Amino acid sequence: MATATTAPAHHPIAVVGAGLGGLVAARVLQVHGIEAAVYERDASPAARPQGGMLDIHEESGQAALRAAGLLEEFRAIIHSGGEEFRVLDPDGTVRFKDAEEAGRPEVDRNDLRRVLLDSLPEGTVRWGAKVTGARPLGDGRHEVTLADGTVFTTDLLIGADGAWSRIRPLLSPAVPAYAGVSFVETDLYEAAVGHPATAELLGGGMTFALADGKGFLTHLETDGSIHAYVAFQAPEDWLSGLDFTRPESVKEALLAHFEGWDDRLRALIADADDAPTPRPIHTLPVGHRWAHTPGVTLLGDAAHLMSPFAGEGANAALQDGAELATALAANPDSFDTGLLAYEKALFPRAEHTAAQSAQGLDLLFGPDATENLVAMMSGQGDRPGTAAAAAPVTCDATRPADTPAASTPPARRPAGSR
Repeated sequence: MATATTAPAHHPIAVVGAGLGGLVAARVLQVHGIEAAVYERDASPAARPQGGMLDIHEESGQAALRAAGLLEEFRAIIHSGGEEFRVLDPDGTVRFKDAEEAGRPEVDRNDLRRVLLDSLPEGTVRWGAKVTGARPLGDGRHEVTLADGTVFTTDLLIGADGAWSRIRPLLSPAVPAYAGVSFVETDLYEAAVGHPATAELLGGGMTFALADGKGFLTHLETDGSIHAYVAFQAPEDWLSGLDFTRPESVKEALLAHFEGWDDRLRALIADADDAPTPRPIHTLPVGHRWAHTPGVTLLGDAAHLMSPFAGEGANAALQDGAELATALAANPDSFDTGLLAYEKALFPRAEHTAAQSAQGLDLLFGPDATENLVAMMSGQGDRPGTAAAAAPVTCDATRPADTPAASTPPARRPAGSR
């Protein structure tokens, strides 16, 4: 006797990944009356911190939030004063300071994600749904498998699942490669109270102190903590030589690289309140693209993972999500036409920002980094890229899935945003 089986769930549009890009895509589709299901491996919105401060650019991230109808909610979470930027010498001398607002207000990534989640109907996001693979079924349809063995099918599959995307192999053989730079993440909590000298030196926004292929990238968080990335131009296996199960030994090893640096900077390591956390930086090739394939596409880090040195990662993901959803809504009778329009605009835009990111890495970790950074930020230099190339960074490029703790998603982002 045959046993009855339950047909797999089917969604006209399915988004894999509930990061900023995937959520804004779902929200903009909703604004246009189109439903999308979002699958997210985290068990709940509070399963882990989503990162630290982001500067949201007017032409990209803010434009996406405008398309999502969420500008007022965005303005309500802006961190006043967070746009301050400083450059320091290793001895603590302030070489550059700019407190002007430049149309790129700072917000906490966790707050922005909450705004997006709150804008979606209950049940849009399927939590605890880890995607392990996907395969084409023909005619643009795809079947997606979850870790618990269940499957669903969809007419349009959107991979918004980050650096180590499970959807990318449907379109491209590219995998992230080490970018030559590694971070170690630290925090000083209640900095103004517990670490007043360091807090005064670093100010109310982000600070860069770099020399000889290493340094500190910091930001004052909305909760009053100082978040820092201790940065090194180093071989790929450098972090594996440190025993992160022994935090004090890691601190000792890191401090040895900063002999002679100002004690207020060294305190970012010596006095760190949490155990140091390793963050290797990975990228996809500049100009990564794929042959158009009906029924599937990518956005955000899944599409164009770049080094975090142009302040563009989160902004690019938001722009991707909004532009993709808008293109789909403009072609409700042909998702494929919408995909073609989205990818035509995506590829050159992503190549440009990824190239800026690579140039930013070269500037920050090359010879005379401080001199070149000061010249560029003060409008006197003509190094490759723009001021954004040395402005906010975040660390989405360190986000492997299903890998050891040394490569798990960052709890916060360093010295600014993407």
